[in-house]
Amino acid sequence: MSELLFVLVLVLLSTFAATSNGNCLSWRLSVETNNLRNWKLVPNECATYVKIYMERGQYHQDCDIVADTAVEFAKTVKLAGDGKEIWVFDIDETALSNLPFYARPDVAYGAKSYNWTGLGEWIKEGKAPANPSMLKLYKELIALKYKIVFLTGANEERFMKPRISNLKNAGYTTWEKLIFKPGAEKGTPTKIFKSKKRKELETAGYRIVGNVGDQWGDLVGDYVGMRTFKLPNPMYYVA
Repeated sequence: MSELLFVLVLVLLSTFAATSNGNCLSWRLSVETNNLRNWKLVPNECATYVKIYMERGQYHQDCDIVADTAVEFAKTVKLAGDGKEIWVFDIDETALSNLPFYARPDVAYGAKSYNWTGLGEWIKEGKAPANPSMLKLYKELIALKYKIVFLTGANEERFMKPRISNLKNAGYTTWEKLIFKPGAEKGTPTKIFKSKKRKELETAGYRIVGNVGDQWGDLVGDYVGMRTFKLPNPMYYVA
């Protein structure tokens, strides 16, 4: 057997072993359905499974399905024409993808202890690419005359400036509002913070039609909108 063929066989065998691991598939289902909560790390036995899921196409296919479903729903809504219908986007692992960071060996797609310092440095570099599925959704919504609101739990003082530049460079060139978490809200759970900000939007006269994010904390609570759309994320959990 040639060396190249031997390597190919090993790759195929490792892929089959990882993707056929029923326990890991069940674990990811529990994560995505919010049955498993407050978990800290990807289980060691599922590290290869998650790596393959994120790297070899299935993750992006799943994101495409979410985006396509959201567009179909958006087309069914009759807009009032007053510019008050909005669509709320989370940023991290939604509008922008931090996969280049999570692919690093010391992070291993969430299988290693969370590196907050490294993530902060990565965000400040402003190099996160767009999630292609969400950029497509964004452009479709703009064409349908929806207004876009970005709502993130990222710290306002530390990350607003690099994130604005990053969003624009990634293709998100216009929005109605961009909301970050101020330092005074540090420690406020995502669900509570985002519920409060969505209430403020509704009080100001906006109508939330759609709401998309990768964490359940983005999508539950109060004033969630007419429809919510959950993107997959088996790498980390934020309440």
